[in-house]
Amino acid sequence: MTKLIETSLKLKIWKDTNGQDLMEYALMAGFLVCASGFTLPQVAASISHVLGTLVALMAGTPDPTAPGA
Repeated sequence: MTKLIETSLKLKIWKDTNGQDLMEYALMAGFLVCASGFTLPQVAASISHVLGTLVALMAGTPDPTAPGA
């Protein structure tokens, strides 16, 4: 009986589409950031700075470009 319940839950997970829209919007936003970075060099530097800051925050290291660092 538990095998039947496990199989039923697995099928429900495969059919679940919640969160799909959010992922599509995130992919589209990423595409727009990449496209604008390639077409506008001054935007590419800004994008690089933002991503570098995010990486530093996630790694727990201080941002070297922050004032007073």
